[in-house]
Amino acid sequence: MTVGGEKFGGPGRVELLAAIARTGSISQAAKALGVSYKGAWDAIDAMNNLAGEALVERVAGGKGGGGTRLTARGEQLVRNFRTIEQLHQQFVEQLNEQAGNLSADITLISRLNMKTSARNQFFGTVSRVQPGAVNDEIEIDIAGGHKIVAIVTHESTENLGLEPDAQAFALIKASSIILLTEAEGARFSARNRLEGTVSRLVPGAVNTEVVLELAGGGTIAAIITNESARSLELAEGRTATAMFKASSVIVGVPA
Repeated sequence: MTVGGEKFGGPGRVELLAAIARTGSISQAAKALGVSYKGAWDAIDAMNNLAGEALVERVAGGKGGGGTRLTARGEQLVRNFRTIEQLHQQFVEQLNEQAGNLSADITLISRLNMKTSARNQFFGTVSRVQPGAVNDEIEIDIAGGHKIVAIVTHESTENLGLEPDAQAFALIKASSIILLTEAEGARFSARNRLEGTVSRLVPGAVNTEVVLELAGGGTIAAIITNESARSLELAEGRTATAMFKASSVIVGVPA
């Protein structure tokens, strides 16, 4: 869907949310849409992080052994997207008149359709800019009260308009994440440390993808060797810390 030549996003990820609402299962939703289970989870993690709050949550217990459902925010997003579709089909002029009430979700839908090779995508607000001799240190507040620190050049700070209260993306490759399980009292040079609980382990032939659930509903994924996963005795429910350098963070801003 485009309005005034600007692309606000397609139905792909919203349809995934709607399918989860219908089936109460991520695997069933993925099957209905013809996508892989891992692909569905990757999309959900990205949506939760970019939304700044959880759109999907797990439900424990029950006769069926638990399942998955949309949060109130996720349900609201699906409803508003349907409203936008209907308005666009009826009258573009009517959409323009009512876009003020829908602007927050229109912007969110645009963010959810951002494509990047970085596994970890966060959206937040710049809280501090510390100029340096060559580079600047940028601090970004994200959902859950967490902070991400990035190092960028002076030129990037100016070109991106990075200043306090500006909105920004923080992108981090999963391969740049170091996982710690027992580091009390240890000192590290890495500026970023996010503590969470292991929510998913996806073993591969050589490496394992580890997803940590952060306070506030966000997630962060790391790629480590299978040997490291065994050595750290990683398992669902165990507490771990994701650590990464400020120089590993790529900063972007909304178009």
